[in-house]
Amino acid sequence: MSVVAEDTIAFAHRLADAAGEVIRPYFRARIDVADKRPVVDGRPVFDPVTEADKGAEAAIRAIIRRERPADGILGEEYGEETGTSGLRWVLDPVDGTRAFITGRHEWGSLIALESGGRPVLGILDQPILRERFVGANGRTNLHSRSGETHVATRKGVDLSEAILCATHPDAYFSQSEQTAFKRLEREVRMSRWGGDCYIFAALALGFVDLIVESTFNRWDVAALIPVVEGAGGVITDWQGGDCSAGGQILAAGDARIHAQAMELLNAGP
Repeated sequence: MSVVAEDTIAFAHRLADAAGEVIRPYFRARIDVADKRPVVDGRPVFDPVTEADKGAEAAIRAIIRRERPADGILGEEYGEETGTSGLRWVLDPVDGTRAFITGRHEWGSLIALESGGRPVLGILDQPILRERFVGANGRTNLHSRSGETHVATRKGVDLSEAILCATHPDAYFSQSEQTAFKRLEREVRMSRWGGDCYIFAALALGFVDLIVESTFNRWDVAALIPVVEGAGGVITDWQGGDCSAGGQILAAGDARIHAQAMELLNAGP
């Protein structure tokens, strides 16, 4: 595992601070919403974008270009800029724009640093709640108004007692994925939909045990990998492989229920 230097972590905090300064004035304000209209499983899906998304990413990019010009950048709104350092920042300035435009708090800014294509630093920042989850060097800390604390996932939970979350299976899952999800959902205690990146914060805090997602992009998941793993969790694709490129995502508080969930997701009809 690449060790992330403290000055790099401090720089990432500054990027999150800059994004939050841009985003906060737009929250619960009457703003224009555009629709990027991607197609999922042959169906167009509403995919909103606002000036908060664009402005926050622009602010982050400006700082990186000025202070770390050798680093690459990949962002949801403005694409990729190649670098020469072997490091790349991966940005999703408002992950959960649907929640954002409906005045709910279940969204966040995602900032990751990749080394050799693997995320080594992840920040999940909720600038309204003033909660920032930072995963690096095998540890995840929550920075909040109460100070800085280490967070850890919940261990030793049976699948029958587990809490399962997903953002929106009907919108983002194919028919076969919905069938697989329902097979797992029948075996857990409770399921909740909605939350976008913030449900991964809840998993890192030990309040959620399983998360199943699909159709993720790289910028949707890169920051979440160090956050989940640093809290003691497991995050892979549905087959147990590397999920850093996006696609299907399975995150769990511990390895045992991750394996059980993976078996059910891949059990077939």
